[in-house]
Amino acid sequence: MSVAKIEVNGKIYEAPITIGSEGEIGIDISKFRSQTGSITLDGGFKNTGACTSDITFVDGANGVLRYRGYAIEELCDKSNFLEVSNLLVNGELPSSSSLNAFADKIEEASALPEGIHNIIKSFPKSAHPMGVLSSALCGLSGFFPEKDYGSLTQADYDELIPKMMGYIKMIAAANYRHNQGLEIGKSDSSLSYCSDFINLMFGKIDDDVAEALDVLFILHADHEQNCSATAARVAGSAQANIFASMSSGVNALWGPRHGGANQKVIEMLEMIEKNGGDYKKFIEKAKDKSDPFRLMGFGHRVYKNFDPRAKIIKVYCETVLNKLGVKDATLDIAKGLEEEALKDPYFVERKLYPNVDFYSGIIYRALGIPTNMFTVMFAIGRLPGWMAQWKELLTQNMAISRPRQIYTGKNLRSYTSIESR
Repeated sequence: MSVAKIEVNGKIYEAPITIGSEGEIGIDISKFRSQTGSITLDGGFKNTGACTSDITFVDGANGVLRYRGYAIEELCDKSNFLEVSNLLVNGELPSSSSLNAFADKIEEASALPEGIHNIIKSFPKSAHPMGVLSSALCGLSGFFPEKDYGSLTQADYDELIPKMMGYIKMIAAANYRHNQGLEIGKSDSSLSYCSDFINLMFGKIDDDVAEALDVLFILHADHEQNCSATAARVAGSAQANIFASMSSGVNALWGPRHGGANQKVIEMLEMIEKNGGDYKKFIEKAKDKSDPFRLMGFGHRVYKNFDPRAKIIKVYCETVLNKLGVKDATLDIAKGLEEEALKDPYFVERKLYPNVDFYSGIIYRALGIPTNMFTVMFAIGRLPGWMAQWKELLTQNMAISRPRQIYTGKNLRSYTSIESR
């Protein structure tokens, strides 16, 4: 067995080395504290592996994304969102009968409990849709009997997971309709998942638009141990119920550093429009180190070459814009920014290409989805990944998440009365 040798206070300790199926190397320090009395520090967990996982593989240096071993490019070309969701949560591509059973369970959740409708309607129309989504998902726990989440069976997963996919679709559409002052629509079981969602939102469907949305949801479905997946796993490690665990994922995704990035793209484009629409000026501002302006939607923390998801969705973005024939100055600015950045040596040399957030924001705006609902769209796509991660940690019987710290506060001191302070 390969080991890493670590010296602490003159003593050498050996830590086992784990090698992943794609050659990734991990040093197992799970016993390091008990052996040395020390911990490791890694702010933001950027170099810390919290688990082993069979679900998703990302190679940022080479622009690779795979679900359960399948290349994202092939899944987007040949599969669909429900099949990919089933693949993520169950490990293999489903048979026709398994996929039909999965879809049937989703359909069973196509009518929200009246109490959840009341939760949605109780929010002011100015409320952020992510807050409504988080509250409604958590509220669903009240309509299901309590379970021992430490001993779920496959039958339990087969019941809960597809129903969550049905409920999140209905909650998102119901909140949109409520905010628009419209009657909440009814699901149509004859439609695909994405066609039904578009119908619930807008009352009309375009096959090309539904296909683009299906691909976008596939691209968002999972992305290794990202912030929101980690949040869902941490809650799940305490054996919190699926509703609370998925709500934790929603709350983490809400942040502008994570799922809120596509909202920031549109807000940036709107700001450029209000300032005259000269996107070339803002390209120069982005290159000026002394200027605080940041070009949102370009580059990616993980992908150091290109975002493979962006290459796929760019094609569908063009299809949607052409199909809908949308005339929008903000979208024209987006096209101009993309064109300039792709040929500008500054961006090319630094590999700051448009990422999936850039194109997803453009698609959602073209569809007429409110900017503050973009992250909800991301959550619908990401839900299968969260549930796959949640199921994996439960079946692995992972210990409860409990990071350590190095205390840097005051040493022991005596209490002083308020009169003497």
